[in-house]
Amino acid sequence: MVQVAIMGHGVVGSGAAEILLTHKQQLFANLGEEIRIKKILDLREFPDSPIADRFTKDFDEILNDLEIRVVAEVMGGINPAYDYVKRLLKAGKSVVTSNKELVAAHGAELLSIAAQENVNFLFEASVGGGIPIIRPMNQCLVANIVDEVAGILNGTTNFILTKMIEESMPFDDALRLAQELGFAERNPEADIEGHDACRKICILASLAYGKHIYPKSVHTEGITGITLEDVRFASDFGCVIKLIGRVKKLKDGRIDIITAPMLVPCKSQLANIDYEFNGIMVRGDCTGDVVFYGKGAGKLPTASAVVADIVDCCQHLKERRFLFWADGDGSNIIDYRESVTAMYLRVKGENALEKAASLFGEIESSEEADVCAFTTAKMVYGDFLEKAEALKAEGVEILSTIRVGDL
Repeated sequence: MVQVAIMGHGVVGSGAAEILLTHKQQLFANLGEEIRIKKILDLREFPDSPIADRFTKDFDEILNDLEIRVVAEVMGGINPAYDYVKRLLKAGKSVVTSNKELVAAHGAELLSIAAQENVNFLFEASVGGGIPIIRPMNQCLVANIVDEVAGILNGTTNFILTKMIEESMPFDDALRLAQELGFAERNPEADIEGHDACRKICILASLAYGKHIYPKSVHTEGITGITLEDVRFASDFGCVIKLIGRVKKLKDGRIDIITAPMLVPCKSQLANIDYEFNGIMVRGDCTGDVVFYGKGAGKLPTASAVVADIVDCCQHLKERRFLFWADGDGSNIIDYRESVTAMYLRVKGENALEKAASLFGEIESSEEADVCAFTTAKMVYGDFLEKAEALKAEGVEILSTIRVGDL
């Protein structure tokens, strides 16, 4: 029997407990011995739980219990999760987590401590919820040089954009509906401003390229400026708008990483991933494009990934799974103004398209009443910014700019 603990009994924590209790036989068949929840840490009372006697409000009961070998951290946030996980690893306990904020901020340090103590720190659920991505990248695609990773990494924003695309629902109404359905938090800033997707692409980039990428090093834009006019014009260009986290390796060895809305061509495998679903494309030199698709959040999908990591840790109590990256200082990341991208602009003004063509060269355009839009060829983003300022100087009002994704 392997004794485990769960820290947090919210949506994901209660889901993990439920799976461990209801899937005992299946897990026993996989592992060869029983996994027993010995302690659950939460400040609240759960008198109706079938394991109400195992709840505790004292972290030290888990830390100091020598029988507990594996702990799931599903509290979320940095504090006290960071302190707790660090102390657990140093005490020789393996830890699994769904906490992308924790992994994005302290992943390199926690992986280093795990290596020193010969225990495991696993976080499959931190990026794609129930979508397997960490383990496939670390094991199944290990023979590949990863040229690029790009994905729809946030179900809230994808739900909002899908409603805007399919039902012409204004942004504010779509956000309100997402909140009513439980896809968006009361304070949705982390989702709609792109911070959640940024943390996830940082984790994938760190895994793919071996050095920790901190969110503060990544240029991040959200979807609050996207309008129904942009959605209609994107359709004219054979595209849909998605919030994309993307990282790719350049020929000089540096990486180009960004989180931002992009026009995604309808022929792309990412274009038809809608509502709360996530999709992650890994572009390998041997495999080509491999896409992982599924629900990126939710109680049981995310909890299933947490439990899978618990089982993995239980299978490797006497050896460490190789999952590691070194710390990083951001020196391997190009400035976002050096990035090369095609651009979409929605503009207004007299002879706007003629003026745009004189500055940007060959463009593809569409017009709607007194407003028009156009897409440019690929160019260095810093050069685009200079040309956009020149266009403004000629009396053209720029209403919106969005990158065009080569996906």
